[in-house]
Formats: sequence, structure tokens, C-alpha cells
Amino acid sequence: MDQPVLYREPGASWWPVLWGPVFGLVGLGVEALTGAVFPLLWLLVAAGLSFAALVWVQGRRRLHGVLLTPAALHLGREEVRVRDIAEVSGVEPRAGARILGGGWTEPRGTGPVPVRLADGEVVLGWARDPEALRAALDGLLATRAPRRGEG
Repeated sequence: MDQPVLYREPGASWWPVLWGPVFGLVGLGVEALTGAVFPLLWLLVAAGLSFAALVWVQGRRRLHGVLLTPAALHLGREEVRVRDIAEVSGVEPRAGARILGGGWTEPRGTGPVPVRLADGEVVLGWARDPEALRAALDGLLATRAPRRGEG
């Protein structure tokens, strides 16, 4: 049941995983200029740093990723069904509104996207490009058939 992706922010790119091998090569090069070389040591350093970066990137992708499909809005670890979203345009953020995604605050480097749910609750979504997410949600909500009780 694959859904088309209407909006996506991956949360992090994979390029930090290259920090380990680059650091290992630089260390190996500096050591080669100064005398004896221990390539196994630098290989272990590169592998260790790459593994740490891999864990960090995977965590950021899981916790800070944004995905909008016709069925659901995924923010970090949280999923909101599109049928549960009432509106996005003209919604003002409320003090103390619940942050979607499972965090205490919106992730650093993101902007708020206030969302009114079908039950009237206002929650805060977030994205690096909040206007693009808002526009994608507005477009999706405009094509949705009105529910009972709506004009």
C-alpha cells in the first residue's frame, strides 16, 4: 500500500558518515609524513567514527523526518491521519499547544506549522520549509471530500 509522497524532508543527509573515512585518511597521511605508519589503527578510527555518524544520522532521520502522503502526515515518530486534520490555513498557534513528533519543542532549524485537528485541538507541526508543508497540506485538504457536518 504505497502512497505517493506529496512532501518530504529526510531529517538528515548521509554525508556525515564520510567524516570517519576522511579523518582516517588525513590521519594516515599526516602519520606517513612523520615516520612509521599504522594503517590498521587508522582503519579502526575511521570505522568507529563512521559507525557513530551512522547511528547519529539514522536517529536524526527517524526523529526529524517529515513525510506527507494522501493518507497521513508523519512528523518524527508521530503519525496524524489526513482525515483527522481539519485545517491548516489561518490557524494561529496557541501557547502550550502539543508539539507533533514526540519532542518537547520543535526541532532546531524548523518552523512551526499550526494544525487544527477534527476534534478542534490545535497542535504544532514543524518543517524546515513550513510554507511548503502548509501549501502541500492545503492542496491535499482542498481535494479531500467534505465530511458530514462540513459546508
